[in-house]
Amino acid sequence: MSDFTKLAVWRKAHDLAVRVYRATACWPRHELFALASQTRRAAYSVPANVAEGCGRNSDAELARFARNSLGSVSELSYCFILARDLEYILPREVTDLESSISEVKRTLSSLERVSAVAARSNRSRR
Repeated sequence: MSDFTKLAVWRKAHDLAVRVYRATACWPRHELFALASQTRRAAYSVPANVAEGCGRNSDAELARFARNSLGSVSELSYCFILARDLEYILPREVTDLESSISEVKRTLSSLERVSAVAARSNRSRR
């Protein structure tokens, strides 16, 4: 799959990244190069990894990049827990974002599973 923009998981992850950028815009200035930056990097890493995996034109590579994305989305989840506890973001905003994060995790897990199975199937045909 070379056109990553057609994947629902990429669209969901991209939308989440946009929401994360907006949510972190009002965090304290002293966090600009710390927690806000780390949170943003974790957020955009998810759709970027999906795009890169699609560009590799290999089911095994897509599965690997989906696993990388799962790590980044878990990191993102923790960043919001910390931001909530530091009172940079309202608990209800975290709950809303966590709902989107959970959906992205579910979709990424499915992509990883399907890609890994396809990669194994391709290897066994050789």
